[in-house]
Amino acid sequence: MDQMKTPVLDALAAYHEMGQTPFTPPGHKQGRGADPRVRELLGDAVFRNDVLATSGLDDRTSSHGIVEEAQALMADAVGADHAFFSTCGSSLSVKSAMLSVAGPHEKLLVGRDAHKSVVSGLILSGIRPVWVDPQWDAELHLAHPPSAEAFEAAFAAHPDARGALVTTPTPYGTCSDLAAIAEVCHRRGRPLIVDEAWGAHLPFHPDLPTWAMDAGADVCVTSVHKMGSGLEQSSVFHLQGDLVKPEVLKSREDLLGTTSPSVLVYAALDGWRRQMVEHGKALYDDALALAEQVRGRVDAIDGMRAHGRDDFCGPGLAADMDPLQVIIDISAWEVTGYRAADWLRRHHRVNLHVADHRRISAQLTHADDEATAGALLTALTDLAAHAPGLRTGQPVEVPSPSGLRLEQAVLPRDAFFGPTEQVPWEKAEGRVAAEMLTPYPPGIPAVVPGERLDKDVLRYLRSGVEAGMVVPDAVDTTAASIRVLRDA
Repeated sequence: MDQMKTPVLDALAAYHEMGQTPFTPPGHKQGRGADPRVRELLGDAVFRNDVLATSGLDDRTSSHGIVEEAQALMADAVGADHAFFSTCGSSLSVKSAMLSVAGPHEKLLVGRDAHKSVVSGLILSGIRPVWVDPQWDAELHLAHPPSAEAFEAAFAAHPDARGALVTTPTPYGTCSDLAAIAEVCHRRGRPLIVDEAWGAHLPFHPDLPTWAMDAGADVCVTSVHKMGSGLEQSSVFHLQGDLVKPEVLKSREDLLGTTSPSVLVYAALDGWRRQMVEHGKALYDDALALAEQVRGRVDAIDGMRAHGRDDFCGPGLAADMDPLQVIIDISAWEVTGYRAADWLRRHHRVNLHVADHRRISAQLTHADDEATAGALLTALTDLAAHAPGLRTGQPVEVPSPSGLRLEQAVLPRDAFFGPTEQVPWEKAEGRVAAEMLTPYPPGIPAVVPGERLDKDVLRYLRSGVEAGMVVPDAVDTTAASIRVLRDA
């Protein structure tokens, strides 16, 4: 296919050249009705290009197939059989993928380090999760994606599972051996779903971790707004092989997706795909070189350790790592990542990616350069000078792997929608959670609805909140009380 084509962008240009007059949504009518103060901040182009996908960008019957052509170009660019655009983020895309593989009360193997959007999918669908444990680095207190051997064992114990779902790369950039996991699934005729929200850039440079489609995954979900040039909420899910039917995947997306998709999001996806095909290799040559420089200079700051493949990859750990995720351990200072991240935002207007009980991270992309890297390094150097004043003496009590692993006593859907009550956290031990409890970022639930709470996890959440952790999806965001299933 001609990868220099951009069907959505070309259709937008044609829409304006024809001088069409809309009597359809959106009600601002290309910005004429928008508040001038809003237009001054957002820009006229945002409103001018905010048109309907049909009866706007295309005709009422979508006879020109503009979005379909853009999706076919995307699939061709990355080596997939099919690609589907979503304007509701990968949170919707991963739910669509799950519903394409399993239905209510059917089993799906799921890595327990899954994002909260996967747990939301379990709640909505009634799928029965078979949790597959991540690989735990006890020294660094960090979970890496589950191994192929763990999925093999889970299938042996649950041969009726309809498929498997793994999250890779993680928000920390660590990756699983997807080819080995795909082989485990395909030997049984089962599909593999990959939540690769942090990996939209992977197809475009050979020194990045293996892209899910190249590794043999059946469905791969990517968030182009995370590591690419898409607008927020832009997601693409890719499909190959015959274990998941394209019409089934599309119907599940139609079930959950909006009937008013954003043409702005479509247009940015269209342009990003052309940019990557044309310039991706050169852009990531520069980005990877910059990341290596930043990591080296961070290591030279007293008390900081910028982790790389040597730290995170190897037997019993991750299979690979995305070097664009600069993960910085600051535990030598006895300062939490929460405190450090807040200090950097307040004093240097630098916003970091992940912050946890002992780490901070900076996400680099093809958009970064010497200026942005310099701002980051200046801020980190100043942070080191002020670290002693950031100590709180409130350590986060991180449990052992066995303490973090809770019993799934009730289906997530049944617990979430069942009769509930709010109890003090001190009295929640042994009760069944009826809500997600998710330290954010990175957005991986510490507690899933239906899991039986233990004292280790409860104390982890309380000590975390006291040290600056945010748990935004809890009814009580302080974790002083917990929503649980009401006892029979």
